[in-house]
Amino acid sequence: MTTPPLSGIIAYPVTPFSPKDGELDPAALHRLSDDLVTAGSHAVAPLGSTGESAYLREDEWDAVCATVLQTVDGRVPTLVGVSHWSTATTVRRARYAARHGATAVMVLAQTYWKLTGPELERHFATVAGATDLPVMLYNNPATSGVDLPPETIADLARKIPNLTMVKESSGDVPRFSEILDRSEGALSVYNGNNPVALDAFRAGAAGWCTAAPCLLPRRCLELYAAARDGSAERADALLAELLPFLRFIVGHGLPRTIKAGLDRLGRPVGPPRPPLLPLPAQEQRELAELLDRLGSHPLPDGAPHGAPVTAG
Repeated sequence: MTTPPLSGIIAYPVTPFSPKDGELDPAALHRLSDDLVTAGSHAVAPLGSTGESAYLREDEWDAVCATVLQTVDGRVPTLVGVSHWSTATTVRRARYAARHGATAVMVLAQTYWKLTGPELERHFATVAGATDLPVMLYNNPATSGVDLPPETIADLARKIPNLTMVKESSGDVPRFSEILDRSEGALSVYNGNNPVALDAFRAGAAGWCTAAPCLLPRRCLELYAAARDGSAERADALLAELLPFLRFIVGHGLPRTIKAGLDRLGRPVGPPRPPLLPLPAQEQRELAELLDRLGSHPLPDGAPHGAPVTAG
């Protein structure tokens, strides 16, 4: 098994928009991306669902991709979400990301019409063949309406040489070990379902793809370190404290909750883009209580928090 190009905490930045006119705010995106690297994230992954990629014009998509890659500047690996309804646009995005220095690209089965198995295979193979970059297949049945079971994923990997990673977001933990077994170690698996982060690491996941580091990077990094080092009791304690927050941000929508949390921490990135609405006032108060509680509690074993940008 080769060493995967990505591992650990893979942080999703939201896409900032100006509160005045709703247009892209590259300066705020630069600050947020730099914050994620400075806080210790092991990789940065723009332009997923957290980044509201589905609501961006193509020129905006390009600007987000270029801004994040220029900001990260090779300090950590980068994973760019290139998904689109059409194969042609997905290919264009993959090539753009490659030209601007992405480490890898991620592809979701983003469909309107229900695609057949041969159609999905052709889509993934065409996108993967457009560059020499490693490809992460993204399985998220809740958002895509398509569920790719482990046997299908392993079969795709055998046919597509640079499809070497899969992000599994179904929340079905046994799939992590099944994907590893069926691919005979050729695929690295990553967790995209926040509440099962620890179980995923214990089942063999190489990394955790999450927006949580935008608000609580230290706690995410500590959880990964404890899981990696086999510190079971410490990992369980860390997850127990973090779990209400993880369930909250998933349950109320990542773009609106992360943006509300950043505003609470004095790092505003503007509102989500319509049709999304900002987090309602009551939920903002609940989120503030979660962040205040986690920010005021020491990490298990007495490890202190850092400054607000790295707190948690």
